[in-house]
Amino acid sequence: MSENQNIVWHQASVSKQEREKATGNKSLVLWFTGLSGSGKSTVANVVSRKLFEAGKNTYVLDGDNVRHGLNKDLGFSDEDRTENIRRIGEVAKLFVDAGHIVSTAFISPFQADRDQVRGLLEEGEFMEVFVKASLAVCEERDPKGLYKKARSGEIPEFTGITSPYEEPAAPELVVDTENNSIEEAADLVIQELEKRNLIRSQ
Repeated sequence: MSENQNIVWHQASVSKQEREKATGNKSLVLWFTGLSGSGKSTVANVVSRKLFEAGKNTYVLDGDNVRHGLNKDLGFSDEDRTENIRRIGEVAKLFVDAGHIVSTAFISPFQADRDQVRGLLEEGEFMEVFVKASLAVCEERDPKGLYKKARSGEIPEFTGITSPYEEPAAPELVVDTENNSIEEAADLVIQELEKRNLIRSQ
């Protein structure tokens, strides 16, 4: 008998539906994906601030922050990238169960990994947001100096340079940060949430 057969799921005394009723929003994952430098973390945090100020339970899981703790044992091979996203998907699912709108800002370069996270959640609880900016623009921005390091060979596996990025096949929303400001991009996300009746209009 494996260890897993001795583990039984314990039902919580407070349901997800009760939490959603209390906050006036449906709990879900806003999955921000895009190249490094596209503005994922910045947009996600502005959206989170707007939701918080509207009285919603919200949290941001940021790629770099998570790699400082939960995923600090992972590198950047394809296998480690997949495991990185798998773990985040499970953490995001817990936040959804807790009644939160959780924003995840991860490059998450592989469509199959993003689809796997979608499959963990119920219908309507996963909203893929493609933060779109061309490689040229992201490389010009290079806020962390990573593209420069990748071009010089200091970072051997870097998305967009030496490792592929698969654009979302059918995201719920595309925000173009080349032609929209961060504030405009965040507003587009809020508007989409309202349009889908995932939050109440203020």
